[in-house]
Amino acid sequence: MNPTRLPHCSLAISSVSPVTPRGAVKTAYTVTNGGPGVGGGVGEVIRGLAAERDGAAPAAVRLISSTAIGTARRRGRPSAVALARDVSAPTSSAPSQRRAVSAAITPAARAEQVRLDGLYARVDRLRDEAAERLGEAGRRHVENDQERSQRDAETLLYRRRIALLDAVEEGLCFGRLDYIDPHEAPMYLGRIGIHAEGGEQLLVDWRSEAGRRFYLATAANPAGVRRRRHLHTRGRRIRSVNDEVLDLDAAADSGSTIGSEGALMAALDAARTGTMKDIVATIQAEQDRIIRAPLEGVMIVDGAPGTGKTAVALHRAAYLLYEHRDRLKRQGVLIIGPGKQFLRYISEVLPGLAETDVLLRTPAQLVPGIAADRPETEAVAAVKGRAVMAGVIASAVADRQVVPREPLPVDFEGHELWLRPEKITAARDAARETGLAHNEARETFHKRVIADLATQYADIIGEDPLGGENLLGLADRAQFAVEIASDPVIRGQIEELWPELTPEELLEDLFASRERIASAAAVLGPEERALLHRRPGGWSEADVALLDEAAEHLGEVERAQRPGGPSAEQIAYAQDVLTIAQGSASFDFEDEESELLQATDVIDEFWLGERQVDERFVSVAERAAADRRWIFGHVIVDEAQELSPMEWRALLRRCVTRSFTVAGDLAQAAGPAAPASWGAVFGDADLVWRAEQLTVSYRTPKEIMNVAVRVLDAIGIDAPRPRSVRESGHEPWLEVAGEELDRVVEEQVAAEKRIVGEGSVAVVTTAERAAGLAGIADASVLTVKQAKGLEFDSVIVVDPDAVAATGLRNLYVALTRATKRLGVVAPDKPVFPGAEVL
Repeated sequence: MNPTRLPHCSLAISSVSPVTPRGAVKTAYTVTNGGPGVGGGVGEVIRGLAAERDGAAPAAVRLISSTAIGTARRRGRPSAVALARDVSAPTSSAPSQRRAVSAAITPAARAEQVRLDGLYARVDRLRDEAAERLGEAGRRHVENDQERSQRDAETLLYRRRIALLDAVEEGLCFGRLDYIDPHEAPMYLGRIGIHAEGGEQLLVDWRSEAGRRFYLATAANPAGVRRRRHLHTRGRRIRSVNDEVLDLDAAADSGSTIGSEGALMAALDAARTGTMKDIVATIQAEQDRIIRAPLEGVMIVDGAPGTGKTAVALHRAAYLLYEHRDRLKRQGVLIIGPGKQFLRYISEVLPGLAETDVLLRTPAQLVPGIAADRPETEAVAAVKGRAVMAGVIASAVADRQVVPREPLPVDFEGHELWLRPEKITAARDAARETGLAHNEARETFHKRVIADLATQYADIIGEDPLGGENLLGLADRAQFAVEIASDPVIRGQIEELWPELTPEELLEDLFASRERIASAAAVLGPEERALLHRRPGGWSEADVALLDEAAEHLGEVERAQRPGGPSAEQIAYAQDVLTIAQGSASFDFEDEESELLQATDVIDEFWLGERQVDERFVSVAERAAADRRWIFGHVIVDEAQELSPMEWRALLRRCVTRSFTVAGDLAQAAGPAAPASWGAVFGDADLVWRAEQLTVSYRTPKEIMNVAVRVLDAIGIDAPRPRSVRESGHEPWLEVAGEELDRVVEEQVAAEKRIVGEGSVAVVTTAERAAGLAGIADASVLTVKQAKGLEFDSVIVVDPDAVAATGLRNLYVALTRATKRLGVVAPDKPVFPGAEVL
């Protein structure tokens, strides 16, 4: 029979294979309506469509609206995305008591399993071929550097190919498109593109232009697509098949940005495991537009909690690495997240999308070798993050280029020479005019000062006793300069005037001295300067951007290690070798100035240590991690509202093309330096930027958003209010614990864990409360700062008024971490905005 035509509808048909917890088969065919005209609840039952499709036995087909999904769930009925059962089976209002109904494997699932088996067989064959060629390359004998480089390049190529094929083992193929044109073959979509030996395209990469149709086709604008099929897999087995029939009469666009609701809702309802999963199978149209935006310029992805900012940014990284492979494979992509927990949370997304040329870092990890674990108050961090600190660092460097007020005596060969202020000033000016960094310009300064000392010495010993011209020539003066420069005492005196400095030395000296702070930070007020003063010992997170700024002004020190250079162990080993070599050398003891050339005369432990470095190719990410000066092809910044102006300066230095993807939410910006607009962040940086707004919250259910928006209203920020795409069926709860707060929290965590099962539970509170609750089992106990960017099935916000006292934006963050359930435990009746609806 001909299928019934329904305006504004896409037909979502789910066929679930029998791989269920009890081996049961559950089949449902659901029409999902994303547009107006259907008021809510379950509509008419349409039967018979299944008989036409793939020869499957007739099953129930239910018409529901998007808004009815949560309603049906609250009333105890299965949602469109639940593992549905045949509607003729006995039911129970308790989901845990529903009976599984056996049925045959659907022909659709069986056919797709055959296709999937073929794809994995091809992957296995490609992996075996790469492993075989890798072995051949490793066994190949080489006779010169060119052959060695060729072998190493091939080794790297095949290792990366094997790693790529391993990375796509889970979720290799997730979609299929069938077209209206019967002559157009179905297209299968996956994480990578795969071809048969004869060149036939077996699997299309989701990032390709052809793959884009999977995300953009809608019932209103099917773009030639008849059916979009989602394949849900676990390992190499088909778990379920979900279809959307798009070739329906659609009078007008519904205005909704949500497609493939069955697959989307299933993904949203899935339990959180502690690591983020990719959304490649459920990318929505508004997200796809941002993911595929041009590489050039700054793309700002602005959106409320749960709108998918992080997922969009990560998938944009994967897309850019695919679309601009030649450029970005050499430079790589830098991803900046707010904390180490967040980086762990997202760490599996890009490898799962077969991309590895990416470096994940927090702002505190931008300078290699620095452990930013020194505690610091927010007030101090705020001062250090201000843009004026760039001038403070520049002044601190300039202050180390000293001109003495009075001439300083220098003794050389029994003669008194002078470091004269006017000559020191001339040498300093000449060094600064080179435009080089401090340590690199130091050579010019030293040469000028030594030349003046050599001139003074020549004037003394070359004086003609008869009053004639000086008896010494230019060659003599040059020789004196060499001898003076080799005098350790004189060299030390000159070094004090223009010392070689590391960034660490500069900042430790600066912060330890009130006098140096007063000189370099005159632009700051007395109270702000007082905040900078501290004892030496360790670095805070806010110090890292200052160290990076200092490194730009100072340049490299002579003994700086190159990226990928010798380790401390290799240097120590090399030093032992040189010591043995020196001790074993032969000397002519009768010759006080032996001319015998020794190994230690021409090499040192650093040079020899470099020879011990493994001759191996390292990835772009590994090289970038070791090199502070690495220039990236693209930078992605998540939770961008948290970065200080000094941290932005550090990031801009790392991408000279100014190609950025910036994800953030100004409503979540905490601290006194929180920007009021993105223009305040980028307006003065001479950047070309554009902003895209995400308005649909996929994470936060309506019940929780109902509380959170009241906090958002109290914040008063001018931003669109987020729209929740779903309801959880669980109203947020409140318990006033009094003096038993810790005990109540522990009990509620246990209760929530029983409810969410394998899902995740988090406790979010102030730093003081978190320290006392850290031992609770079955939950992550986090501060608001630690929780940013993360999500959990169930969240308990402890002492919300105390959290609000640190800033309403912090409370807003805490309330929007949950995907299903939100609880509040307070010592007293809370008064924060939104508490009245709990």
